[in-house]
Amino acid sequence: MKSVIFTSKLLNMKHILLSLLLLPSAFVANAQTNIHFTNSAQTNVLAGNYNPGAYSSSAISDPHEVAVSIEGNIRPDYLRASLEQMSAFETRNTGSDTVSTSRGIGAARKWAHDKFQEISDDNDNRLEVGYLSWERNICDVDKHKNIVAVLPGSSLGTTNTTAAGIVIVEAHFDSRCATGCDTTCQAHGMEDNGSGSALVLELARVMAPYQFERTIVFMLTVAEEQGLYGAQALADYCVNHSIEVAAVLNNDIVGGVICGETSSPPSCPTENEVDSTQVRLFSSGTVFSANKQLARYIKKQYQDELETHVDVPMALTIMSAEDRTGRGGDHIPFRQRGFAAMRFTSANEHGDGNPSQTGYHDRQHTSDDILGEDTNNDGTIDKWYVDFNYLARNAAINANAAVMLGQNVCAPAGIAITQTDWKTLHAVVEDGGCDYEQIALGVRSETNDWDTVIYSAELETSFDIEPGHTYFVSAALVDDHGVESLFTQEDYKKVVGVDEVLEHQTGIELLQNRPNPFDEATSIAFIIHEMPSEPMAQIQIRDLGGAIVFEQNVEVKLGVNEIIYDHGYGKTGTFLYSLLIDREPIDTKKMVFVAN
Repeated sequence: MKSVIFTSKLLNMKHILLSLLLLPSAFVANAQTNIHFTNSAQTNVLAGNYNPGAYSSSAISDPHEVAVSIEGNIRPDYLRASLEQMSAFETRNTGSDTVSTSRGIGAARKWAHDKFQEISDDNDNRLEVGYLSWERNICDVDKHKNIVAVLPGSSLGTTNTTAAGIVIVEAHFDSRCATGCDTTCQAHGMEDNGSGSALVLELARVMAPYQFERTIVFMLTVAEEQGLYGAQALADYCVNHSIEVAAVLNNDIVGGVICGETSSPPSCPTENEVDSTQVRLFSSGTVFSANKQLARYIKKQYQDELETHVDVPMALTIMSAEDRTGRGGDHIPFRQRGFAAMRFTSANEHGDGNPSQTGYHDRQHTSDDILGEDTNNDGTIDKWYVDFNYLARNAAINANAAVMLGQNVCAPAGIAITQTDWKTLHAVVEDGGCDYEQIALGVRSETNDWDTVIYSAELETSFDIEPGHTYFVSAALVDDHGVESLFTQEDYKKVVGVDEVLEHQTGIELLQNRPNPFDEATSIAFIIHEMPSEPMAQIQIRDLGGAIVFEQNVEVKLGVNEIIYDHGYGKTGTFLYSLLIDREPIDTKKMVFVAN
C-alpha cells in the first residue's frame, strides 16, 4: 500500500505548442468502408465473446514484479533485428507493391503478421493475430490492412464503464519519401516509423507471457502518412461496435537521438544536438483533458515503478500540445472519437518531414531515413541514426504503462473540491461503488505535471496549499496491489488569501498563463462562471508598446476555456494578454517570454 507523497520535478517546458492536423485530401476519394478483422477470434475477443481461461498464464502476476521483469527482458538487439528486416523491404509506402515477396508494403506486412504469430506460438497461442482490413482509395489502392495482435484479458468487464476498456499500443508501419504516394523511392523509414513499429513488436514479445485484466491490442497501422486512415479505421470500428477504449499509446519516431536542422517545434533548437535520455509525451488539451491525464499517469507510473530500477533513467516531458507544429499522429483519430490517447516521440527529431522545401538536408521523409552510415567504407555501420538502447528505454516506458493500465483498476466517479479556509482545500471523491484500498489525489497549479500526489484512506481529504493560485485536483482509486486507476477529470478552485473573502464566483475570470515565464508556448485559460450574452470571446496579446502581436477568437463554454499560444523560439520580454467579450476587455495580465 502506498502512503507517500509523490512530487514531480518541474521540467524545462521548452517544447510546447498546439498543432492543427491538416489531412491531405488529394490522396483520397471516399471514407473507409468494410472495416473488419480477418481473424474472427479477434472480433470475438474485442466484443467480449470469449473464454478468458483459454488465454490464462502461469507467469508471475504481481504488477510491480511484472513491470520490472518486462523491462529486463526488452532486447535492443531484437529491436535492431526488426529494423534491419523492415529496411530490407526498401519501402513500406501504403500504395507500394502488395504482390512481391521481398519489396513493398505487402511483403512487409506479411513479415510483421508472421512475427506476431511466431510470438504467439512461443507463448501458448496467447496472442490472436490477424489483420484489420478496410477499404478506401489511397494512392490508387482500394484495400488496406493494419497488422494486429490481441492479448485477451482475464476480465470480460462489468457494467461499471469506468473500469472497462481495452488498451491499444500502436505505431504506424508505413513509410514515405517527399511525395506521399511515391512508391518507387527507397523509403526505409527507420526513425519514421520503423522505430515505433519495432517497439510495438517487441512489446508484444515481452508482454505475451502474461495475462492482464484488460485486453491489450498491439497494432501496426498503414496510411498514416496519407492522413491517419489506418488508426481511423480501428477508432471507427470501436465506435461502431461499442468497444470501450481505456487508453491509446501511440509511438511515432521514438528511436532517434540527433536533432535535425528543421526539426518540427516544439523540439530541439540546435542542429546535431543529441538527447538520449528524454522522451516527449504529446496529448490534446491541458485543462479537463483525459488525454493529458493519461500522459500524467504514464509519467507517474514510470517514476513509481521503473525509475529506480533502470540503469539510465528517462525524463518524460509532458507537452502542452497534441503534436508538433502542423503535424499529426495516429493518436488523434482516437481522441477525436472521445478516447483517451497520447503520443510518444523522441526528444530530438531529424527534420520536419517536408523535404520539398529549399535547402532541406534532414533525413525525415527521404531515402536517407536509414539505420546509419558506414563512414569508413569497411562494410559495417559505424554511425547509427537509430539508438537501439534509447529505443529500448522508450519500449520499457510503454510496457510499464500498459502493465498498470492492464490491471483494470476501477476509477472514481468524480471529485469535488472546496476551500475551507485561506490555506486549505477539501476534496470529496465519489467512489462509484468501486472497491479500493486508498485514494490518490493529483494536485497541480501552474504546470502540466502534478505538483504532488496525496494518498488518503478516506474519500474526504483536506490538504494545505499556498493561496494565490488556481489549483486543479483529480482523483484515482488505488487497489490492493497499490496500483492506481486512471485519474478523473479535474475539479478546480482559485484559492483566495488570508485577507480575501470566500464567496461564490460569478462572471468571467482570466487565469494566469501556464507556464510563466515560458520560452516557446503557453496555455492561456479563462473560466466562464456565467454565460455572457455574446458566446464569442477573443484573446489578444500586445507588447508593452501597445502593438497587437496575436489575436484569436474562442467560442466560449461554461467552465474552463483555453488556447495554446506559440510564439516560437528565441523571443524575450514582457507582454500583456487580454480577454475580450464582444470586443470589450474583461481582464489583462502579464506574461514573460524567456529565450532558452
